[in-house]
This record gives sequence, structure tokens and C-alpha cells, in this order.
Amino acid sequence: MDRRQFLKAATGTALAGVVPAAPAIAQAKTKIRVGYLHTVAVDGQIWTGIDRGSFDKQGLELEMRQFNTGLELFQALVGGSLDVLSTGAVLSNFPARGQGKVFLINDIEIATAQLWVRSDQGIKSFADLKGKRIATAIGTTAHVFLDKALRANKVDPKDVELVNQNMSAAVTAFVSGAVPAVALWVPFNVTVRDKVPGAVKLADASAYYPEAAIIDGWAARNDYYEPNKETLGKLIKAWAEANDYIVANSDAAMQALQKKHYSQTPMADITESFKAQKMHTAHDWKQLYSDGTVTKWLEQTTDFFMANAGVKNFTPASKYFDPSLYLKTVA
Repeated sequence: MDRRQFLKAATGTALAGVVPAAPAIAQAKTKIRVGYLHTVAVDGQIWTGIDRGSFDKQGLELEMRQFNTGLELFQALVGGSLDVLSTGAVLSNFPARGQGKVFLINDIEIATAQLWVRSDQGIKSFADLKGKRIATAIGTTAHVFLDKALRANKVDPKDVELVNQNMSAAVTAFVSGAVPAVALWVPFNVTVRDKVPGAVKLADASAYYPEAAIIDGWAARNDYYEPNKETLGKLIKAWAEANDYIVANSDAAMQALQKKHYSQTPMADITESFKAQKMHTAHDWKQLYSDGTVTKWLEQTTDFFMANAGVKNFTPASKYFDPSLYLKTVA
């Protein structure tokens, strides 16, 4: 064998011993079916976390499904088509009936609920509401606020006629003049303000804070919660990162949300919606979880819902809300 043949044979032998590296297999993400309401107070952290890669970082893929009301959300959760949901005041309702486990809080709705009246129909004060029709979505944030506002202004809720409609229909009824008053939540106030120039905002929920504090947050399906705590812990970590980004960079965060997810809503209205809620850092929430403040806020709304529905035997917030997963997860 000459030198050329030797080198060729030696090279072939060496290459034969080399096993090509297998391409890296991307780690499969854990899918979570998430139901939500499309309002900044409910989905702000979700979209911020998705856009900034917070959930990807935790190996999660959120399958998002939008609903119009919290009632529809919980129906889907109980029916098994959702794993978790993010919603408003209804968070304090269905879990008290044994439907869902609350494990994460988004924010406090301070002024998102508002009462608007038509002065052209003779409504200028709370006293003028007696015997009148008020459109709202019963069992929601707006309903809780309305009840508190009426009582605080010495009007028995039984002395008004509630017209139960989804919020779009309620606002339409007000705009058309079919009802002289509407209890709503932002951003529906924009429609009222723009289409009924003489409309007057009689009050918003900030006048009754913290007695009427309404908590937005997350609940998991009962049979999903216990066996999936590791996954929910990852969701909490991703949420915390997105939440703290919003708190520290609220202007930039709201501009990004408006551009990507609320393009039909003017930036000024997005800013107004954001200011109507109260967000805390993930670390500050720990104190409110551990000292019982969150449980107290949830319970006062639960008490309203249960009394209104005539339900006597219900699960208290101390049982349907589990702060331990959050406290364990957030450093």
C-alpha cells in the first residue's frame, strides 16, 4: 500500500467511527387551556407575558379562548373545556358554590365599575333612581358596585328595577334611551360618553373602596388543580414576571397592549382603564395573601353574591382560595 492509499484508508476508518450528532429535540411545551375576558384588568398580564416570552420561558403554551361574561367562563370551566380562567368579580361567586379553585390574583378593581344616568330623563341624583330601571349584567362587577352605591346613598336596591342584560345590550339600551341608567365597567363607559353627550357619571367604585374592593384573578378546574400544581406554579412565575414589568413600565406596557391587542380602543381609553385598577408587585401581593387581606376582599363579594342568590350553605373564601401555591412559588 503506497502513502496515498494508506491515508485514504486511514481517513475512511476514522470517519466510520464518527456518529453524526442527532439534532436537538425541542422540549414539548405544556399546554394550558385558558379562558379570559378581554379587558385590561383581566388579560393585561396574560398578553404582556405572551408577547414578552414569559410563558415560553416556563415551557408553557397558553391556548387562549375569549368569553363575554364570567358566567360563560365558569360554565366552560365546569364543563371541562377549560383548565383555568381569568375573570373579574365572578371569581368570588362560582368557587363559593364549589365550582373552581382560586389560586392567583390579578388586581383590584378600584374604579372600573361606574354608574351613568341620563339627565334628559330627569335623573340627577341617587334619589331620582327610585322606581326607575337600571340596566346592568347581574352577578358581575357592575352589579356588586351598584348594590353598594345604592345602599351607601340610602336607596334600597329593591326600590329600583334591575334590567339584566349582557353589558353590550345594557349599554345599547342606555344609549337608545330605553333605560335612564346603566351600571357598567370600563371600557363600556367610552361608548356612553361618546354617544350620549348629556350622560352623567353619577359615581364609580372608587367612592366605596376598600369596602367594595373587587378582586380579579384566576381559578382552576377542581379536578385540574391538585394534580397540576407544578404547571400552575410555572404559570404563576410567568405571570409574576409580566405583572412586575407592567408595574415598572406601565406606559410602555399599555402602549404595547393597545397596539397588539386593543387596536380599536384609543390609547387614552386604555390608560383610563389601567388607572381604574390597582396592581401590586408580585412581592407586595405576598403580604396581602399571607395577612388575609385578599381572603377578606374575596369574602365580602362572596357574601353579596350568596345573599343575593339566597344561598345559605356555601364555601367561604378561606376554603376556595388557596394562597399557599403563590406564597411557595414567588420568591
